[in-house]
Amino acid sequence: MNNTIRLSVIWKSVIFAAFKKKEYSNVNNCSSSVSEFILLGFPYTWEIQILLFSIFCGTYILTLTGNLCIICAVRWDHRLQTPMYILLANFSFLEICFITSTVPKMLANLLSETRTICFYGCFLQFYFFFSEGTAETLFLSAMAFDRFLAICRPLHYPTVMTAQRCIRIGAGCWVCGFLYFLLPIYLISQLPFCCSNKIDHFLCDPGPLMKLSCVPAPATEIICAIYNSVLIFSTLFFITSSYTLVIRAVLRVPSAEGRHKAFSTCGSHLAVVSLFYGSIMVVYVSPTAGNPAGIQKYVTLFYSVLTPLFNPLIYSLRNKEMKEALRKIFRIVRFSQRHERNI
Repeated sequence: MNNTIRLSVIWKSVIFAAFKKKEYSNVNNCSSSVSEFILLGFPYTWEIQILLFSIFCGTYILTLTGNLCIICAVRWDHRLQTPMYILLANFSFLEICFITSTVPKMLANLLSETRTICFYGCFLQFYFFFSEGTAETLFLSAMAFDRFLAICRPLHYPTVMTAQRCIRIGAGCWVCGFLYFLLPIYLISQLPFCCSNKIDHFLCDPGPLMKLSCVPAPATEIICAIYNSVLIFSTLFFITSSYTLVIRAVLRVPSAEGRHKAFSTCGSHLAVVSLFYGSIMVVYVSPTAGNPAGIQKYVTLFYSVLTPLFNPLIYSLRNKEMKEALRKIFRIVRFSQRHERNI
């Protein structure tokens, strides 16, 4: 009886050891064989994919046009060459880079049968997408700080927020944004990836990427969660605190016209903040962030594609000075076109 029990235990140990050896062998083989990923994107019928291509292509063109108009308005109208509009022009250029990091590849995949992206191309997209998203949170914080100084400290504003300091703040947002996520991206790139290389997303996102890893990576997941939470909550706290003080100061303004102008400017900023932070918190902070990528894919689509489209509309429609500058640009363009026709 004892011999039978011993043989059973030994046999189970041998089977378990063989299984573990086979598992690690598969890990090594698969990690060395994965040289590209497949972005599943939106696996619908061909007709729906053509429709999505038309919609996203139109959205991309409108986003580029709207943000370029804001950049040109700030560049050509000397009245808009103030810290607030310099930061806005940087933000518009950032939005162009942000949407360009994902949409062209998504459009190509909608018309392609393979939908592949190479290993390094995937992580390069991952790096630029998250770095530009980080820079966007920093620019929104800088714009909130600018409005706080302009409304709550109007006498000190010209000496504190000089053009040189504004340029330094903008450069700091760009540099910090592109340095912040280097460690999480490096850690995820070092994970061993299994033979399954299909990413249920339209871009290289950390969640679906880590699910393809052959081995659990709790330390990497915790580091990514800490990086996301620190960035999102610290900048959101700074922005909400700044605008809370701004709103308190605006309510004390005696003239209705002054209150309306201040609320108009701050209202556009708050609308952009609400759209951006509301969507990224659903993806990276909410308890459902670990669920299947269905909902996350469409929420990511909202803040990566639609939010950059809404931003120029919000800033131009709610800002009188920006509307006047854009009208001036359109008049110049029409005049030049008529002049060329007459020639």
